[in-house]
Amino acid sequence: MLRNLIKRLKLSKELVVIKKPVSKKFTAAGILKELDGRPVLFERILESRFQVIGNVFSSRELIAKSLGIPKEKLIQKIANAINNPTEPQLVEKAPCQEVIEEEVDLNKLPILTHCKEDGGPYVTSGVVAAKDPELGRNISFHRLMQLDRRRFVMRILPRHLNEFIKRNGGELDVAVCIGNSSNFLLSGATSVELGFDEMKIANTLERLPIVHCKTVDIDVPAQSEFVLEGRITNELVPEGPFVDLTETYDVVREQSVLEIRKITRRKDALYHALLPGCNEHKLLMGMPREPTIFREVNKVCACKDVNLTLGGCSWLHAIVKIKKRKEDDGKKAIEAAFKGHASLKHVLIVDDDINIYNPRDVEWAIATRFQAKSGLVVKPHEKGSSLDPSANPYTRDTSKMGLDATKPVKKYLKDFNKAQFPKVKLGRYL
Repeated sequence: MLRNLIKRLKLSKELVVIKKPVSKKFTAAGILKELDGRPVLFERILESRFQVIGNVFSSRELIAKSLGIPKEKLIQKIANAINNPTEPQLVEKAPCQEVIEEEVDLNKLPILTHCKEDGGPYVTSGVVAAKDPELGRNISFHRLMQLDRRRFVMRILPRHLNEFIKRNGGELDVAVCIGNSSNFLLSGATSVELGFDEMKIANTLERLPIVHCKTVDIDVPAQSEFVLEGRITNELVPEGPFVDLTETYDVVREQSVLEIRKITRRKDALYHALLPGCNEHKLLMGMPREPTIFREVNKVCACKDVNLTLGGCSWLHAIVKIKKRKEDDGKKAIEAAFKGHASLKHVLIVDDDINIYNPRDVEWAIATRFQAKSGLVVKPHEKGSSLDPSANPYTRDTSKMGLDATKPVKKYLKDFNKAQFPKVKLGRYL
């Protein structure tokens, strides 16, 4: 759970505690940016009584620590949860409902304004829970730009929540959950078929007790810090500008208004601020896509690991490690990777002796094992990601590329392996 992780980070002295008063407008975001990769707790926010936690899942090590596993087992852990979903336990009393606010006033929350060009203060860590009479539960990430004391404008992509809205006449009751553990956050970012209950994935990752909301027919994590109950309406207003996953500004669009009708929370609730375009944003959005690539590549060859790289915004670039047995395994893996993650723009396939988390090792594979005339796959006209600023903003038309940097199966005069130097114990000689 989130609070257990914070306690452990305090004990290990990994948590940076900011004791001085900090403004929720620009200053808190600036500090989080400077400390990207290190978890930060703001004890005093000038405009709010609530403390703010940020960067808490801003490295693979931190996410793995929250789940109690080595970082090398993250993909297998998430893939297993997708393949073996389990039903969460419904409870009657929950910490997230210790306090039921008498009136809705979003201004009391430490909702950060990140950059000077932003359209307004944004809730970025909120996972939206919804329910359809036939399709069941759904959880997904949606950024929320605050309009006033009771309303947000909500960025909704043409995915599952949008389908729920259409199936229910253009309006929909939802609950926004803020301050959650990594199992719920990762599950909210997974890509599964319509009607698949992501809460069951979360429960397999780590036990997820849930509770029924007070004013809407929706279940939410019992351990959430804040729950905002409300309704998505037919009203449309401009949303943005907003710094997206690529660290560039997304365009302004007409989007749906979310009216908040009830706020429940813990007595000493912690607000989770997820800094857009930075490590935590990239990892929580991108990492759940790695198991889908892993699964597709394993259908055509032996896939050992996948890394959606931070430099590629944890979205557009993937490095895929395979155990090559046939000469065309690399090319097959390229096609499978694009199938596993439709937003992928560039993919690199390497052998199983390459450390895909070490850029120097990866570059060495390209330098010594890649030949453009035989290993390059170019897809000149493909539907890409709406997050890619270089793609056509209206059609999403883009060019994609795959690089097969694997060594040949058959032996050549040249050796494609690194020479192995003797291992010595330096302490005996220094």
